[in-house]
Amino acid sequence: MEYDYRETMKLSNQLCFPLYAAARSVVSLYTPYLKPLGLTYTQYIVFLVLWEKDEVTVGEICDRLMLDNGTLSPLLKKMQQNGFIEKRRSSKDDRVVLVTLTEKGRSLQEQAKDIPVKVGGCIDLPPEKAQALYTLLYELLKNQKNRKTDLS
Repeated sequence: MEYDYRETMKLSNQLCFPLYAAARSVVSLYTPYLKPLGLTYTQYIVFLVLWEKDEVTVGEICDRLMLDNGTLSPLLKKMQQNGFIEKRRSSKDDRVVLVTLTEKGRSLQEQAKDIPVKVGGCIDLPPEKAQALYTLLYELLKNQKNRKTDLS
C-alpha cells in the first residue's frame, strides 16, 4: 500500500492538536481564580514550586517547569518587582541564582490554597480517567525528555 501524506496531514490525525487544545482549555480554567491575585498561570506554577520548597535555584525551577531560562527570567523579574520573591547569587558559586519567597509570596499561598480543588471540580473526568491521563502525560513528557537527551 502506498503512503498517503494527505491522511497524516489532517488535523484530526495529529496528537499535538488535542494536547494543545486541552492544555489551553485547562489552563484557562485557572484565570478567574488567578486574576484577583494578579497572577498569570505561569507565575502560579512558579509559586507551586517555591511553596513546595523555598530557596531553589533558577535552574531547578527551569527543570521542574520544563521552561528555558529565557522564558523564566522575565517572569522572575516581574515577581521580584511585585515583592513576591527575592533573588541572590549563591555564596558557593556566583553563577547560580537562588530564588526565595518573601513574606508576601508566602502569604499568597493562603489566598491560593483552594485553587486546585476549584479547578479540579471544573474538569469533567471521572477520577480514574483523570489519573490515567495524568500517568500518560507524564510518561509522554519523560519519553520526550529522554529523546532530547539522546539527541544531545
